[in-house]
Amino acid sequence: MLDVDGKTHEMLLDNYISNLKRKKWESNHVIAEKTVQLFRHFIDTIHWSTTIELLNQLREYGFRITSALPLQFIVGNIIRRILNIVREEYTAARKSSEEEIDVQDSLHKIVTSEDDVDDYNSIVPELKLSIFEHLDEFQIEIESSNEDISKQALEHIHSNEIILTVGQSSEVEMFLKEAAKDRTFEVFITECSPLNHGRQLALNLSKHKIQSTLIPDSTMFGIMSRVNKVIIGVDSVMANGGLRTFNGCHAVALAAAHYSVPVIVLAPMYKLSSRYLCSYNQDAFNEFVSPAGVLNYSDSVVSKVDVYNPTYDYVPPENVTLFISNNGGHSPSYVYRLLSEIYHPLDYDLSIHNK
Repeated sequence: MLDVDGKTHEMLLDNYISNLKRKKWESNHVIAEKTVQLFRHFIDTIHWSTTIELLNQLREYGFRITSALPLQFIVGNIIRRILNIVREEYTAARKSSEEEIDVQDSLHKIVTSEDDVDDYNSIVPELKLSIFEHLDEFQIEIESSNEDISKQALEHIHSNEIILTVGQSSEVEMFLKEAAKDRTFEVFITECSPLNHGRQLALNLSKHKIQSTLIPDSTMFGIMSRVNKVIIGVDSVMANGGLRTFNGCHAVALAAAHYSVPVIVLAPMYKLSSRYLCSYNQDAFNEFVSPAGVLNYSDSVVSKVDVYNPTYDYVPPENVTLFISNNGGHSPSYVYRLLSEIYHPLDYDLSIHNK
C-alpha cells in the first residue's frame, strides 16, 4: 500500500496524529479539511474490490486515529461522515442498477430502504468516482459552513440589541460582522479567563466598527438582565444536544436561563458528535491546561493544593434555545434526527467491524 511518494499509510497516519498532538492545526475547520484529504487519499490507494473491504479498512484507520486522539471529537465526526458517504453511494448505485430511482424519492425513503442492500459485498462499477464526487461536495460544505451560518445573521440579530458572547469563535465573529452590515448593535464579550480568548474577538470586532465591550467573567451575571440574546460558538455538539464549549459558557447559560435570555449556538454540521458525556469520565471529555494563569507557581500554597484548569465546559441541552448550522436553525431536541441523517448507526463504534 504505497502512495506515489513512497510513503505508507502507516506513515501518513503517524504524521497526521503527530500534527494534531503538536497542535499544528489549531482550527477545527482546518482539522476537518485535513481529515477529509487524508481519507480521500486512503480511498484512492487502498486495494479493494467490494465496499465492505473498503469500509472495514477505513474503520480500522478511523479507530486507530480516534484511539490516539480521544479528545478530538471533530476527527471522529468527519470519519463517520465519510463512512456514511461510502454507504450512501453504494446504496444509490445498487438501487439505480436494479431499478430507475424516481427523482422525487426523498432521502428518508433511500435511508429506510438500506436494509435491503446492506451487505456491501457486491461489486459496484464506478463507485470510487461517485464517492469522490460526494467528498468534493462535503469539502465544499466544510469550506463554506461559516459563510452559510453568517448569512442567517439578519434573521436573528436586530437593531439596538445587546449581544453577549464568550471567548473567541470564528463562527461568532463572522456572524456578528455580517449582521453589522445592516444592523447597529452592541456586543459584550467575556474575556474567558485565564486563557483570555475574548480579547482577540473584541479587538477584531472593534476594527469593523462594531461597538464592543470586553468584560471580566465575574460581571457576566450583573449585566445579563440588559442582554437580548447570548450567541456562542462551540467545540462539539453532543448526541443529546448538549455542548462541549469554552470554559465559562455553562455559567453564562445558567445566568441566561435565570433572566429568560435565549442562548443561540453556532455550530456547523461537522461539529455534531455521536458521543455522550459521562459525568464520571471527564478525561474522555475535557482537556486540562497549565494552571499558571490561575495560580502562580511562586505562590507557597501551590505545594499544598491540586489545581485544575479545564479547557471546556459542558452545557446541558435544556440551557440551549437554538442551534444555527449551515443547514438552518434547529432545536436541541432535533439533534438526534440530524445525527441519523449524517451518520450510520453501525459507525458509531469504530472498533466493531462489519460482518
